[in-house]
Order: sequence, then structure tokens, then C-alpha cells
Amino acid sequence: MIAADTRIGAGTTAAAPPAGAPFLSIRGLTKRYGGHVANDSINLDVYPNEVLALVGDNGAGKSTFIKMISGVHRPTSGRIRIDGKDVEMHSPNDARDAGIETLHQNLSLVDVFTVQENIFMGRELQRKIGGLVPSLDHAEMRRRTEDLFEELGLPKPDMNRTVRALSGGQRQAVGIARLLLDSNVRLLIMDEPMAALGVEESRLVLELIQRLKAKGFAVLIISHNLDHVFQVADRIAILKTGRMVGAVERDEVEHDALVHTIVGGRLPDHLAHRRAENLT
Repeated sequence: MIAADTRIGAGTTAAAPPAGAPFLSIRGLTKRYGGHVANDSINLDVYPNEVLALVGDNGAGKSTFIKMISGVHRPTSGRIRIDGKDVEMHSPNDARDAGIETLHQNLSLVDVFTVQENIFMGRELQRKIGGLVPSLDHAEMRRRTEDLFEELGLPKPDMNRTVRALSGGQRQAVGIARLLLDSNVRLLIMDEPMAALGVEESRLVLELIQRLKAKGFAVLIISHNLDHVFQVADRIAILKTGRMVGAVERDEVEHDALVHTIVGGRLPDHLAHRRAENLT
């Protein structure tokens, strides 16, 4: 079911990009809407087994960028490579086939459904009563859901409760599990995963992200909360007015310096070399 590495270990020490080739390589990605340039020649690599945070002020172009690599919008120009091969994504299904899934803020869950009903929504399992009459196989869907949560290292919610009765962190876990069911996901994009969550619920979601990293997934999070970014990210990529300012390791930049970079669109002097590296 899950093709990624099965090692467990949710450390939070920042690290350089993992050795080896990136899973996703973006080169010169540009999106224009008439005369408006939403993204301008963006270069970025995303590696397996890392958490990469994408930050920037409102209007920086984060949503447009994510929509291009998740198959919602087609780029005007530039290249998207998966495992070193050029790919074209005309829809979210193409991105899914390439190993990319996106968890949106609304989670796309049905509140009145149970956990397993949400997990298997649109791909329900059936059995035949007496070998003739088709019926939903609730027991098997529940068993597979429990196995999936255990396999992913996610906290298992009460399977008898509807999603409406779950906490924010538990709902995030259900949304993640639904995307990773019977799929080849290698990169999970999470759009503001801690938005509107309390301190404890946010902590649980940050732990979920670390568990996914420990399982070998690449995780790209978009967040305005820099405290959360510094807790969970290995690297931080900064967008400003549609352009990539740079991508730095978490331990290379302090909180205040990152704020100045987001606002001013310029890396600190000691990281100026990163600008050139990010343009290769």
C-alpha cells in the first residue's frame, strides 16, 4: 500500500538536502495571466525524506506555484521533472499518477461520514451476500483503515464517530490517510495545515508531518506561521512577488532574518551565495 521507506524516527534536527537526486525538479516555471506574471522563472528541487516549507507574503505567488505542480494550472513556460524525466501535468490526476498529492485547507471530508467512509469515499469495497447481492463491505474497509493508520504511524481516531466529532488534528490525519490509500504518493503538499488550529492541535499536526518524513515521503508545506516552519522544516523556500528569492537550510537563517527576507525580497548577506545556487 505504502511504497515509501518504512523507517521510524521523527527527529527535528535540520539537515542539508538529502543525498541523491531530487524527486521533483522545477526549472524556469512561469505562469502568466495576460500581462500579469504570477510566477516568474522559478527553480526549486524537492527531495525524498525532507520537509520543505514554502513561505511568502500574501500575493507572493505560492498558490499559483502549488497549482502548477499539482496539475490544476498549466505553466506558461518552464519544466517540471519527476525523477529526472520531463512530465506534463494537465490535471490533478496526472499529478497523482506522478506521485504528487495535495491536502487542501478544506480537507475535502464529509462531516457526516465515519472515518472509514471518508477514507474509501468514491472507491468503496463491496461484497456479495450469498454470492449474489452486492453490499458495502464495512468490516473490510474498517480493517484496512486501521491498518493504514498503523502503517503510516498516524494516531488512530475512533472509527465509530463521524468526522464532524473529531478534533482538528484528527481530521488532518484522516485527510492525509485518505490521500495515501492505495496510491503511489511520494510528495505530499499541505496548504496551511495548521490554519485555525489551537496550540495542541497544531503540535499534533507537526508530529504527523515528521512521521511522514520518517516514512520517506517528501512533504511541502505552505504556511504563514514561521514558528511552525522553524519547528518542522528542513529547508525553507521564499517567494516574493512571484519570484524565488532563495531556498535555505533552516539552521542557516534566524526568525527575524527570514521575516526581513519575506518582506524585502533579499537574502541576508551571509546567504547571498544561495541566490546563485538556486538559479542553476
